[in-house]
Amino acid sequence: MKFQTAVDIDATPATVWRILTDVESWPKWSASMTSVERLQQGELAVGSTARVAQPKLKVAVYTVTECEPGKSFVWEMQGTGVKVRASHLVEDKGDGHARMVLGIEQSGALSGLIAMFYGKLTRQYVTMEAEGLKRAAETETAEKAE
Repeated sequence: MKFQTAVDIDATPATVWRILTDVESWPKWSASMTSVERLQQGELAVGSTARVAQPKLKVAVYTVTECEPGKSFVWEMQGTGVKVRASHLVEDKGDGHARMVLGIEQSGALSGLIAMFYGKLTRQYVTMEAEGLKRAAETETAEKAE
């Protein structure tokens, strides 16, 4: 299963990136997350891990496998019969605006079965995350302008 969504954000790419990479704050702006706990200190980078709890899903540990600071990161988790790869890309649209592109890909022996049972929920969560990030970044930008 593959799913991708994009949302234009009236905030700078730097603002979007800062909010995006503060993964422990995700539950504040997305109901798709119950908790996110970084398992080490410092900037999000290749090798960083986080324990992610989401409603209706098992708690999973994600590991950052790719990271281009200020622009993108990918993190992955491995479960029984499935590998999940989640990508996060911040594009600069110019004039202080950004586009956030979120993608998720599931592979492995049980990925088809998991997609059948959880595909709709997964797509719903990715969309919620994109919309939540948009709200968080635009609210912060508006508050700074006041």
